[in-house]
Amino acid sequence: MFSLIDWFRLFMAALFILPIVTIIRESGYYLVATLLRGENKKLIVGSGPILFTIPTVEVRRYFFMYSWMEYDELKPKNRFWHGLIYAAPIMMTGGIAFTANSLVLNGVLADNIFWTTFIFYCFYYVLFDVIPVYLPDGQPTNGRAIFDLIWHGERSDFKRQKENNHKNQDNQRSYTEAQEETMQNRDQDDEERGDHTKPSSDSSGENTGANTESQKKTKENRDRDEAERDDHTNP
Repeated sequence: MFSLIDWFRLFMAALFILPIVTIIRESGYYLVATLLRGENKKLIVGSGPILFTIPTVEVRRYFFMYSWMEYDELKPKNRFWHGLIYAAPIMMTGGIAFTANSLVLNGVLADNIFWTTFIFYCFYYVLFDVIPVYLPDGQPTNGRAIFDLIWHGERSDFKRQKENNHKNQDNQRSYTEAQEETMQNRDQDDEERGDHTKPSSDSSGENTGANTESQKKTKENRDRDEAERDDHTNP
C-alpha cells in the first residue's frame, strides 16, 4: 500500500533529491569542461522561464524538472579527453553516492529516509549512464560514447554520421539496381509489344496470335455494322 510516508518520500524525491542529483551529475560535465577550457559553458538548472542567471549558471522556474550542460568544442581534441568528458558525470555521481553510502554505514550520516533515497537515485543515474546504448532520439548514453571511443576509436557522433552515410549509399545503390531492373523490364515489354503489333502471316494470308484474332473480330463487327447501315440507308 502507498502510505503517508511514501507520499512524503515521493514529493521529497521529486522536489529536492532528483534536482540535487541531476545538478551533481551535470556538474561533472561542468568541472571537466572548465578543466579543458571549454568556451561558452553554461549549467542550466530546470525548465521553463528563466528565474535568474549568474556567470555560467542559469536557473529556471521549474528547477526540479530538468537540467543540462552546454559548452562549445573542447580545446584538447584527442580521445582521452573526450572520454573524460563522457565519464565525468558517472564519476561525479558515483563518487558522491559511494561517499554518502560509506558515511551512512559508519554512522557519520543518519540512516534516514532522505539519505537512503538520495543514495538510491545517485546509483540509479549511474546505472543508466553506463549502459552502452543509443537513446530513441539517436543520442548515445555516456557509456555508449565511451565504448565507441575505446572500441571504434572515434566519437559516437562521427560514428553515427558514417553509418548514416553508408545507409544512404546503400539506399542509393538499391535505388539504382531497381532502376536498372525497371529498364530491363521495360525493354522486355517493348519487345513483346513489338511481337504483338507486328504479327507474322501464314500461307493463307490470315493473321495469327491472340491480338490478331481480336483485330479480326473487330473487323467482322465493323463489316457487319456497315452492312446494317447500308440496309437502313438503302431501304
